[in-house]
Amino acid sequence: MTIHRADLVLPGAGRAPVPGGAVLVDGRSVEAVGPYEELAAARPLARVRRWTGVLTPGLRNPYGPELLERAYHPDPREADDLGTEPLTGAALAALEMTESRWGASARRGVRRMLAHGTVAVAGALRRETVADAVARSGLAFEERFDDPPGPPTLDPFAGGRPVEEAFVAPPLGLEARRADFAVFDVPPGGDPLAALARAGAASCVATVLDGRLVHRRA
Repeated sequence: MTIHRADLVLPGAGRAPVPGGAVLVDGRSVEAVGPYEELAAARPLARVRRWTGVLTPGLRNPYGPELLERAYHPDPREADDLGTEPLTGAALAALEMTESRWGASARRGVRRMLAHGTVAVAGALRRETVADAVARSGLAFEERFDDPPGPPTLDPFAGGRPVEEAFVAPPLGLEARRADFAVFDVPPGGDPLAALARAGAASCVATVLDGRLVHRRA
């Protein structure tokens, strides 16, 4: 068991924030959410990870096909020629894209999503190599019934929509909930949702996916 402790826990779905809160993870599931002292007393042998900032449910990125099948994420070794940002439009059309290259791009794109607190992507993925890269990462797939507004972005907090709309459901603490959550380097005081909107998902310091720590900012 692992207790993930943070300055503030936002369970999501409008539930009350927990200052000095923590999430108790048993394997792949969330067992409990509450004040750190209570969880530590109940599970004194659990390993403790201490995070600075606000812990929230993991995020849903609605731009799965746009970011992974209609954009190329350059390999770091290509940075001198292609830069580091995703390539779309004419820049993408100029590349010779094989299926293996699409798969490698998707794996890099997934890593960038994880670094933004993303634990689920929405939208149908039609390239087998891309869908396989996402499935192997452990990211959840979700349907979407309409094209999301605004330009595609790695930041699910962008676009002016309410921050809680980016959180995956159900809320943290629900019985047998998969342990998917993220921690953001924002101050716990004041309005934490407004602070998250200002800082953006790039402020993510850690992402836990299915109970595994899959991203930790250096």
